Amino acid sequence: MAEILFLCHRIPYPPNKGDKIRSWHVLRHLARAHTVHLGCFIDAPEDWVHRSTLQEICGECHFEPVEASALGWRNMVGLAVGKSVTESHFNREGLRRWVEAIAARGNIAGVYVFSSAMAQYLSSITGNDIRRVIDFVDLDSEKWRQYAEYRRPPVRWIYDLEARRLSAYERAMARLSNFSIFVTESEAEAFRRLAPESSAKVVTISNGVDTEYFSPDRQYIDPFASGSQAMVFTGAMSYWANQDAVIWFASTILPAVRVHEPNAEFWVVGAGPNKAVKRLEQLPGVRVTGAVPDVRPYLANATAVVVPMRVGRGVQNKVLEAMAMARPIVASEIARSGLDAVVSDRELLVATTPSAFVKALRDVLSGSRNLPEQMGRRARVLVMAHYGWPQNLRRLDELFV
Repeated sequence: MAEILFLCHRIPYPPNKGDKIRSWHVLRHLARAHTVHLGCFIDAPEDWVHRSTLQEICGECHFEPVEASALGWRNMVGLAVGKSVTESHFNREGLRRWVEAIAARGNIAGVYVFSSAMAQYLSSITGNDIRRVIDFVDLDSEKWRQYAEYRRPPVRWIYDLEARRLSAYERAMARLSNFSIFVTESEAEAFRRLAPESSAKVVTISNGVDTEYFSPDRQYIDPFASGSQAMVFTGAMSYWANQDAVIWFASTILPAVRVHEPNAEFWVVGAGPNKAVKRLEQLPGVRVTGAVPDVRPYLANATAVVVPMRVGRGVQNKVLEAMAMARPIVASEIARSGLDAVVSDRELLVATTPSAFVKALRDVLSGSRNLPEQMGRRARVLVMAHYGWPQNLRRLDELFV
């Protein structure tokens, strides 16, 4: 049993949003075979109560508060002097001193860094025999570049600058590591082109889904009214890409669907909806739940699951969860692109235009060609074969040997 230092930009519990789902499963996997010391930030007041859960499975823990938004004045100053906003936001002296103290004992055999934001702490750890692994997950620099496309100046200029700064930083941090992990092969290949000097150290470890927890064989209370044809979107609604997706769908796709299917409703299920998302309830057929204790009843009883992402990288956990629940899914190409094993029109329907979205949803809502049952069954089978956490994380064990 080795000692591993696990550094994470957000407390990895509860696993209720994309990055926390991955970090929680990785942490739990490593803690089964090693003593894991956890250093992380907490950006939501309600998450402080979860420290005890992590302390039960970890060795030593350090939790440090951080603001939820990275666009404060302190980080803008960092941008002005040559750093990325991401570096400045997560650069805290308290965590750095804790990392240095843990490393000074000389017992650490490996460091697992979750996200580029935390890679800056590698410089506080000395020793050539310490295995350093950065899980970039996705190319965060490319996310900022995508965000810039949807913003106006001066915000666009700030996002473009952050994309360039963060890209250079990602490349520099990869040089300090033994391995760089990405969640899809397409992300890995993009980074190999960006950082050819580190290409031999780039590996892919896909996301997974807990197929026992997300199981269609359980009984769930139906949250929808009788006769409703519920189209469900799940996700953290504090995330801008999710906000963009649901606003576009509610204003562009839903009205056209309701012309033919008047009982169709669009349910936005997830914590943290902003004012723009809440205002969607003023539109006919839109429901915004906010935080719910369990998303599974909404998925299990959905007539269709929709994932109309226009911006995003990597694997969409919301797609894997819906597939595990054997639900019919209509998704954008961006939402499907990170799932290499998923075939369009077999395990889900991919819509590349608004008219294609409307047609696909009409086919699903009407039960055309038994699409819902057949797609759902194939989706569940594929997820169990390719996207279980245990088989995907075996590759991680090899990196620490």
